[in-house]
This record gives sequence, C-alpha cells and structure tokens, in this order.
Amino acid sequence: MKTENQKAWFFVLPVLLLVAFNALIPMMTVVNYSVQETFGDNVFFWQGLDWFEQILRSDRFHAALGRQFLFTFLILIIEVPLGIAIALSMPRKGFWVPVCLVLMALPMLIPWNVVGAMWNIFTLPDIGLLGYFLNHTLGINYDMTQDPIAAWVTIITMDVWHWTSLVVLLSYAGLVSIPDAYYQAAKIDGASNWSVFRYIQLPKMKTVLTIAILLRFMDSFNIYTEPFVLTGGGPGNSTTLLSIDLVKIALGQFDLGPAAAMSLIYFAITLLVSWLFYTLMTKDDQN
Repeated sequence: MKTENQKAWFFVLPVLLLVAFNALIPMMTVVNYSVQETFGDNVFFWQGLDWFEQILRSDRFHAALGRQFLFTFLILIIEVPLGIAIALSMPRKGFWVPVCLVLMALPMLIPWNVVGAMWNIFTLPDIGLLGYFLNHTLGINYDMTQDPIAAWVTIITMDVWHWTSLVVLLSYAGLVSIPDAYYQAAKIDGASNWSVFRYIQLPKMKTVLTIAILLRFMDSFNIYTEPFVLTGGGPGNSTTLLSIDLVKIALGQFDLGPAAAMSLIYFAITLLVSWLFYTLMTKDDQN
C-alpha cells in the first residue's frame, strides 16, 4: 500500500495563508458590514438582510447594472471578433512575428489610470488632438464632456484599444499550435479560407477563446479606473457603471452597509455569468 507524504502541505501552506489574507479576510469584513449599520467609533447595529433588499429594489442599482451589462456586451461583440481577425492576419513565421507580438502587447503594459488620463487629454474637444480634429477638421460636433453618446463611444474605443490585444495574443497562441498537417489536408481537399477557419482554426482555438471571453467579461464587467478617470461617470450619470456607483456609495456617501451589500451582489452576478459562459462554451466537451 502506497503511503502519502503529508509533508507536501507545508509547501502549500504559505500560498493558502496568502490567499486567506488577501481574499478571505477582506471578504468576511465585507459580509460583516453588509448585515450591519455603523455610525463610526466601531459601533454597529444589526440590520440583517435589509441592505440587500434595499439595493435589489433600488432604481439606481438597476440603472447602473444595466449600463454595466451594456458596456460589457459591446466590449465582447467588438473585441472578440476583432481580436480573432487581427490574429488571423498576423504572420506565423519570420522577422515580423516578434515585432507584431511586441506591438500587440504594448497597450496592455500601460497602467489603467494612465490609459484613462491619456484618453481624457486626447479626446478633450478644444485641446485634445482627436477632439480638435473631429470638431475643427471634420466638422463633427464631438464633446464627450456634454454628449452621453460621445462619452460612450469614447470609453468603448478606449477599452477596445487597451484590451483587444489580449484577445489577439490568446487567439494567436491557439493558431500557431495547429499542426501544418491540417492545413495541408485542407489544401488537398480544396477547402476555402472560410472552411479552413470554420472547421479547423475556430475549433482548435475554442479553449483559448473560452479563456479570452471569460477574462474580458470579468475585466470589463468590473472595470473602474479607466472610465472613472476618463469621464468620472458623466455627463450626468450616463457612464456611471456599477463599479463607479459602488465607489460613490462607499467613499462618497460613506454608506458602508449598502455598499457592502452591493459589492456582494456584484460579486455574485460576476460569478454567475462567468459560470454560464464557461458552461455554454464547454458544453460540447463535457458530452
């Protein structure tokens, strides 16, 4: 009978402690605040599930959640097809491969707050390069500080510029892992480019695309820094996503109980939708 070496747990223990410190302890703090009310001085009053009921019935929460889902939906339907198209057009061999990979990775290396500040300056209607060009050269009435549609177009464009590269790199990794034998067989059979993509490339990229979609969903659904630096949630509340509204409640109004309840609901929605994405995209593999 083979004996198990329990000493291996000593190597895992530091990681478990780090995860507990960085995730579980803050999570329990949030849970504690979500069922209580405090007026400072560490004095708490039991509220039960009142904050959750208040948040779920709040029109403000529903509006912010709707804007968050809309933003994530637009991001996914733009970045995933665009990322796949760019990956398909990139060279597989030669000098330009590392050049293209480095260029694709550059936007992701820029810190989030810097991205927001860059696009804020870039798109200002009077002094920004893009804003000035659209207004004075093309004659387009563009002002993201006053027009909600312009603000939405700006934050969507900013995120596409910043994060499409992630989809590109993951898709490219899936493409280069396909053996040449598949392409040779398709060439012998006279398969069209669409057939090669539909029956060879897309199925072989399924795993990396699942990862890309999950990562882009979770990141775009929880995005905060870039749109907050760019628009501050304005004009009005037109770009106040759920993450921005949560920070306003927690730090602006200092309503810790409702903010904690909202954050747990936010977390639950993220987990649920991520699970649905994963289940649907791996359904054929599980059968």
